[in-house]
Amino acid sequence: MTTSFPMNTGDGLYSYSKNSNLQKEIIDGTKEMVRDAIIRNLDIKNILSSSNTFNIIDLGCSIGPNTFNSMQHIVQVVKEKYHDNNLEFQVFFNDHVNNDFNTLFRSLPIDRSYYACGVPGSFHGRLFPSRSIHFAHSSCSIHWLSKVPKELLDEKTLAWNKGLIHYVGASNVVVNAYVAQFEKDMEMFFNARAEEIVQGGMMVIISPFTCYTRLMGFFGSSLMDLVNEGKLDESLVDSFNLPMYFPSPQDMTKVVEKNGCFSIEKMELRYTKSKILDEVDAKTLMLTVRACLEGVLINYFGSKIANEACDRTILKSEDISAWMKVNYEKPSTLFVVLKRK
Repeated sequence: MTTSFPMNTGDGLYSYSKNSNLQKEIIDGTKEMVRDAIIRNLDIKNILSSSNTFNIIDLGCSIGPNTFNSMQHIVQVVKEKYHDNNLEFQVFFNDHVNNDFNTLFRSLPIDRSYYACGVPGSFHGRLFPSRSIHFAHSSCSIHWLSKVPKELLDEKTLAWNKGLIHYVGASNVVVNAYVAQFEKDMEMFFNARAEEIVQGGMMVIISPFTCYTRLMGFFGSSLMDLVNEGKLDESLVDSFNLPMYFPSPQDMTKVVEKNGCFSIEKMELRYTKSKILDEVDAKTLMLTVRACLEGVLINYFGSKIANEACDRTILKSEDISAWMKVNYEKPSTLFVVLKRK
């Protein structure tokens, strides 16, 4: 069974829709690479057969506006390449069942050039009929695991991650548990996509790289501050772990090759220029992370503790700014282009 970890809903102050600028920068920074991948690798005449409908999925779409940005770009590039006025586009927006689909569809662009459909469910399993998808896209999504590695939940094991909420700075046993869970999840992910994507179809995966893992530690330190002040039971922090793993090129190559149904057309670590990081805007950066993590924190600690931990983390601007100055030019994005064999 997979667990859902939705982004902050609605369009309020701390919502994902208002605080996803970093993800937008990642998408914008890879647009030319997506365009190049489609121009070089997509043969629409072979994959459409007698149909004139091109089916696209966005896996882990959340609530916008970034998903609309990505989908319109893909549609536009395909149109530019083929100049076929009879070609129609169907876009399937996928996320967990408790994703805020209401906000997503209320904000659908009026001038979109595709038909839109919502598909609730975990992308770690099957979502579509066999050989029905021509292009799959996933940005800033696959680092979310289906669940916390079970080894981390047992206080009697070496994987008990005392005082930490993630694998950064943890023991090798903890790191290996995260890697193993990622590999299990990706085995399900690629098995499902191999059934759904037509021969010759494409998949683009864009994932934040490991330089962002340190950001999780700032939230962990805020939780430990509450422990030291007697406001939170330490055992609760010890038993809490974020269900996220940021894959390396080696991690991704291993899971793709194990599946065997996709060829790797391109895999690149790249630095995506960030206005947020360049300007050392620690508050904006942490509001973005808050929009992603707050729901997980509320589910485990309750809203009062979660809100206070988030507020305290944003106040750690000096430490966060120092981290940003050191890391802003390091590779921050893993870009992967795959083709169904």
